[in-house]
Amino acid sequence: MLTDTDARLLHIAYNEAKAGFDEGGCPIGSVLARGGEVVSQGRNQRVQGGDPIAHGEMDALRKAGRQKTYRDTTLYTSLSPCMMCSGTIIQFGIPRVVIGDTVNFGGNEDFLRSRSVEVIIAQDPDCIALMKRFITEQPELWAEDIAE
Repeated sequence: MLTDTDARLLHIAYNEAKAGFDEGGCPIGSVLARGGEVVSQGRNQRVQGGDPIAHGEMDALRKAGRQKTYRDTTLYTSLSPCMMCSGTIIQFGIPRVVIGDTVNFGGNEDFLRSRSVEVIIAQDPDCIALMKRFITEQPELWAEDIAE
Protein backbone atom coordinates (compact mmCIF):
# COMPACT_ATOMS: atom_id res chain seq x y z
CA MET A 1 0.00 0.00 0.00
CA LEU A 2 1.34 3.41 -1.03
CA THR A 3 1.37 5.83 1.90
CA ASP A 4 1.54 9.63 1.82
CA THR A 5 5.21 9.34 2.84
CA ASP A 6 5.80 6.92 -0.03
CA ALA A 7 4.18 9.33 -2.49
CA ARG A 8 6.33 12.22 -1.19
CA LEU A 9 9.58 10.24 -1.46
CA LEU A 10 8.67 8.80 -4.86
CA HIS A 11 8.13 12.36 -6.07
CA ILE A 12 11.71 13.16 -5.06
CA ALA A 13 12.84 10.17 -7.14
CA TYR A 14 10.77 11.54 -10.04
CA ASN A 15 12.46 14.94 -9.66
CA GLU A 16 15.84 13.20 -9.86
CA ALA A 17 14.67 11.40 -13.01
CA LYS A 18 13.52 14.70 -14.53
CA ALA A 19 16.88 16.32 -13.72
CA GLY A 20 18.65 13.43 -15.47
CA PHE A 21 16.39 13.84 -18.50
CA ASP A 22 17.13 17.58 -18.58
CA GLU A 23 20.88 16.78 -18.51
CA GLY A 24 20.51 14.54 -21.58
CA GLY A 25 20.65 11.30 -19.62
CA CYS A 26 18.27 8.45 -18.87
CA PRO A 27 15.43 9.66 -16.65
CA ILE A 28 15.62 7.25 -13.75
CA GLY A 29 15.76 8.60 -10.21
CA SER A 30 16.02 6.94 -6.84
CA VAL A 31 15.84 7.73 -3.13
CA LEU A 32 17.08 5.70 -0.17
CA ALA A 33 15.03 6.53 2.93
CA ARG A 34 14.96 5.52 6.55
CA GLY A 35 11.97 6.27 8.75
CA GLY A 36 10.46 8.51 6.10
CA GLU A 37 13.59 10.66 5.86
CA VAL A 38 15.89 10.88 2.85
CA VAL A 39 19.26 9.22 3.41
CA SER A 40 20.37 9.91 -0.15
CA GLN A 41 19.03 10.49 -3.62
CA GLY A 42 20.46 10.00 -7.06
CA ARG A 43 19.78 9.57 -10.73
CA ASN A 44 21.01 7.57 -13.67
CA GLN A 45 24.44 9.01 -14.53
CA ARG A 46 25.49 6.62 -17.30
CA VAL A 47 25.54 9.29 -20.01
CA GLN A 48 26.71 12.18 -17.85
CA GLY A 49 29.57 10.24 -16.26
CA GLY A 50 30.28 7.66 -18.94
CA ASP A 51 29.74 5.01 -16.26
CA PRO A 52 27.84 1.92 -17.42
CA ILE A 53 26.76 0.90 -13.92
CA ALA A 54 25.69 4.34 -12.69
CA HIS A 55 21.99 3.51 -12.68
CA GLY A 56 19.66 5.63 -10.54
CA GLU A 57 19.53 3.13 -7.70
CA MET A 58 23.30 2.65 -7.74
CA ASP A 59 23.86 6.43 -7.66
CA ALA A 60 21.57 6.83 -4.65
CA LEU A 61 23.27 3.95 -2.82
CA ARG A 62 26.75 5.28 -3.64
CA LYS A 63 25.75 8.70 -2.29
CA ALA A 64 24.45 7.09 0.91
CA GLY A 65 27.97 6.03 1.77
CA ARG A 66 28.61 3.24 4.19
CA GLN A 67 25.58 2.26 6.25
CA LYS A 68 25.66 -0.06 9.26
CA THR A 69 22.47 -1.63 7.95
CA TYR A 70 19.98 -1.26 5.14
CA ARG A 71 17.41 -3.52 6.81
CA ASP A 72 15.43 -0.49 8.02
CA THR A 73 15.36 1.35 4.69
CA THR A 74 13.10 1.71 1.69
CA LEU A 75 14.40 2.28 -1.83
CA TYR A 76 12.23 4.42 -4.09
CA THR A 77 12.82 4.24 -7.82
CA SER A 78 11.04 5.96 -10.67
CA LEU A 79 11.38 2.85 -12.89
CA SER A 80 11.40 -0.84 -12.07
CA PRO A 81 14.95 -1.89 -11.17
CA CYS A 82 17.01 -3.88 -13.65
CA MET A 83 18.60 -7.17 -12.61
CA MET A 84 21.86 -5.45 -11.56
CA CYS A 85 20.01 -3.07 -9.26
CA SER A 86 17.67 -5.82 -8.04
CA GLY A 87 20.71 -7.91 -7.13
CA THR A 88 22.15 -4.99 -5.20
CA ILE A 89 18.86 -4.57 -3.33
CA ILE A 90 19.09 -8.25 -2.32
CA GLN A 91 22.82 -8.01 -1.52
CA PHE A 92 22.28 -5.05 0.82
CA GLY A 93 19.16 -6.53 2.43
CA ILE A 94 16.89 -3.63 1.55
CA PRO A 95 13.50 -4.94 2.66
CA ARG A 96 11.15 -2.62 0.75
CA VAL A 97 11.10 -1.09 -2.72
CA VAL A 98 8.58 1.40 -4.09
CA ILE A 99 8.47 1.52 -7.90
CA GLY A 100 7.00 4.40 -9.87
CA ASP A 101 6.68 2.70 -13.26
CA THR A 102 6.51 -0.89 -14.45
CA VAL A 103 4.60 0.01 -17.63
CA ASN A 104 7.67 1.04 -19.64
CA PHE A 105 10.06 -1.47 -18.07
CA GLY A 106 9.57 -4.23 -15.55
CA GLY A 107 10.11 -7.86 -14.88
CA ASN A 108 12.19 -8.18 -11.74
CA GLU A 109 9.38 -7.58 -9.26
CA ASP A 110 8.74 -11.30 -8.79
CA PHE A 111 12.48 -11.92 -8.32
CA LEU A 112 12.55 -9.32 -5.54
CA ARG A 113 9.43 -10.77 -3.94
CA SER A 114 10.94 -14.27 -4.10
CA ARG A 115 13.77 -12.92 -1.95
CA SER A 116 11.32 -11.51 0.64
CA VAL A 117 11.46 -7.90 -0.55
CA GLU A 118 8.18 -6.02 -0.18
CA VAL A 119 7.46 -4.48 -3.59
CA ILE A 120 5.00 -1.62 -3.92
CA ILE A 121 4.07 -0.62 -7.48
CA ALA A 122 2.74 2.91 -7.67
CA GLN A 123 2.21 3.26 -11.45
CA ASP A 124 2.84 6.98 -10.99
CA PRO A 125 1.53 8.93 -14.00
CA ASP A 126 4.47 11.37 -13.96
CA CYS A 127 7.08 8.60 -13.87
CA ILE A 128 5.30 6.71 -16.65
CA ALA A 129 4.91 9.79 -18.88
CA LEU A 130 8.54 10.90 -18.48
CA MET A 131 9.93 7.47 -19.36
CA LYS A 132 7.53 7.11 -22.30
CA ARG A 133 8.71 10.49 -23.61
CA PHE A 134 12.35 9.45 -23.22
CA ILE A 135 11.84 6.13 -25.02
CA THR A 136 10.05 7.92 -27.87
CA GLU A 137 12.64 10.70 -28.20
CA GLN A 138 15.81 8.68 -27.48
CA PRO A 139 15.19 5.05 -28.54
CA GLU A 140 18.90 4.34 -29.17
CA LEU A 141 19.93 5.60 -25.73
CA TRP A 142 17.11 3.60 -24.11
CA ALA A 143 18.22 0.44 -25.91
CA GLU A 144 21.78 1.04 -24.71
CA ASP A 145 20.61 1.56 -21.12
CA ILE A 146 18.78 -1.78 -21.07
CA ALA A 147 21.58 -3.51 -23.03
CA GLU A 148 19.55 -4.33 -26.11
